[in-house]
Amino acid sequence: MDALEETFRHHAWATGRLISHLRSLPEEALTVTAPGVYGSPIETVCHILAADDRLLRNVEGEPTQLRPGPEPMRSLDELEEAARDQAARWQAVLPRLPEIDVTLASRPGRPPLEHASNLVVGQALQHGNEHRAQVCVVLSANGYEAPSLDMFNYWRDRLAAAVLSAER
Repeated sequence: MDALEETFRHHAWATGRLISHLRSLPEEALTVTAPGVYGSPIETVCHILAADDRLLRNVEGEPTQLRPGPEPMRSLDELEEAARDQAARWQAVLPRLPEIDVTLASRPGRPPLEHASNLVVGQALQHGNEHRAQVCVVLSANGYEAPSLDMFNYWRDRLAAAVLSAER
């Protein structure tokens, strides 16, 4: 298995696990916040998936526009569906990455960025990790349990799933 593909599997697993965890909490936990983070858990997960979609569209060859303001709010069901869709799209595009040459359009204060495929891929992973960690901080700061989303837990879940599958 390719290390980058495995890292994106973790990226998808962590977002899915976070959404699943949010489902287990009381409704008010979705809207709490803390200083120094993006926003509430639901706002932050919406942001993670919207930004990931824009980055993914760039890799897929569909230029995107930067959206001003906060992301539109979506339900946990919609977020779960978007996360599954994006996981499949990343797994489809990653094997073709060596053939893809992304150019990011200019933005205020930044010229166009050519040959930016690795930048986009790295940003997707870093951005997801940063904001998932912020959601965990918000939950903990407000007295809610936060899920453990690290690679060790992903690996343990992956091995457990493989064992269960082999036993069937």
